[in-house]
Amino acid sequence: MTASKSSRARQARAQRARADAARNGTAVKVGAAVEAGGRSRTVATRGGAVDRRGSRGTGLTQEAVAEAPSTATAPLWFQLVTFGLALAGLGVSIYLTIAHFTESALLGCSESGAINCTKVTTSPQSYVFGIPVAVLGLAFYLTAVALMSPWAWRSARREIHLLRLASLVVGIGFVLYLVYAELFIIGAICLYCTSVHAITFLLFGLTVFAAAAWGLPKGQRG
Repeated sequence: MTASKSSRARQARAQRARADAARNGTAVKVGAAVEAGGRSRTVATRGGAVDRRGSRGTGLTQEAVAEAPSTATAPLWFQLVTFGLALAGLGVSIYLTIAHFTESALLGCSESGAINCTKVTTSPQSYVFGIPVAVLGLAFYLTAVALMSPWAWRSARREIHLLRLASLVVGIGFVLYLVYAELFIIGAICLYCTSVHAITFLLFGLTVFAAAAWGLPKGQRG
């Protein structure tokens, strides 16, 4: 009888111990997967403590936050200014191209003295590799209009922003050559050409400023 009571008492104590263990969370559960920031991690609970090495509440790991892009989009007014300048450059380039192929005089431009549009547009320097400079300017500004559009500025594709910057670097180099040719080889200045040069300088400065102020989008990782 005594042995039976002692056995029942031990069983009762064991059951109470198991119940206390369950309540206190001392059971170890290893291998539970937790999704945070698109990554699964293994969590082990011991004595009620959960190892979660991510940021609490946000569901993002500290590593993911650190890798987040720090760039911002240029403001709308900036996008519209550059887009308007590109359209103006395109308009002048179209007019110069038409005047070149129709061999017509440029309106409001002198044909004598230091300002002589005809002397500039008919000079040997008005061709580069056999292509009229006016046509090259037209092609450049067709590209510039697309790259300076608000849609291109808001694009998250890094290649578009790099192409914009690279095209302006090439454009400003070409403009420097043309200015040198006008001043030191031809000895005359074309007002329409100068307006295109000035627009290119402005777009170059604004594009470099945008890259420095707001940065370039991070490349998307595969």
